[in-house]
Amino acid sequence: MGAQMIEMQDVRKSFGSNHVLRGIDLDIAKGESMVIIGGSGTGKSVLLKCILGLVQPDSGKILVDGRDATRGDHDAFLARFGMLFQGGALFDSLAVWQNVAFRLLRGSLKRPKAEAREIAIEKLRRVGLKSEVADLFPAELSGGMQKRVGLARAIAAEPEIIFFDEPTTGLDPIMSGVINELIREIVVEMGATAMTITHDMSSVRAIADKVAMLHDGVIQWTGPVADMDASGDPYLDQFIHGRAEGPIESVR
Repeated sequence: MGAQMIEMQDVRKSFGSNHVLRGIDLDIAKGESMVIIGGSGTGKSVLLKCILGLVQPDSGKILVDGRDATRGDHDAFLARFGMLFQGGALFDSLAVWQNVAFRLLRGSLKRPKAEAREIAIEKLRRVGLKSEVADLFPAELSGGMQKRVGLARAIAAEPEIIFFDEPTTGLDPIMSGVINELIREIVVEMGATAMTITHDMSSVRAIADKVAMLHDGVIQWTGPVADMDASGDPYLDQFIHGRAEGPIESVR
């Protein structure tokens, strides 16, 4: 892999006495698909928000394409990212095409309305939805179709970096498989750098080039997805096989 797209150096973040990130070191190369795994409440979402500049780290450095993520024009910075939110996060009051073209209808990426609609319909087709869906509202769609609309929105502005936050939450195993394959295809096709947060192991195997396991505020293990099963790391091993016994304590 070539140059790094995202570099995190000793990134720390606490909320009061809760030390969520305790020194994160992680590099994601351009065009690479990195999947971050870890149990609930391990700080995966905080990590993502720090990269996006939505949460300010207490210390450490985050570089995106060699540039300090915490400085400069934040709108222009965010324009480089696409995001598929957990649960879809579609706007109920907007038609499907307006959801997909949301960023193309406002701000620095603004296009004429007819052009934005055309792009939205093209992206809907790319995720397997017919043009008739464009004028429906999210409430009229199944969960799987809503997820596809969310994916179309994430790629509408041709971003260089795409974040996927728990992309298969709430989907049945078959639809999860379809969405995972679609994500993989699109990321490869666009040559985008991808970062996915998930605890669904089928997503990890379908989407990842590399895997990083977040545990106790640090990256416990990172490496190619092919090395994951034979990593020899007891934390990773317990997590990927879903064992109750092991170094990760279950708080219930």
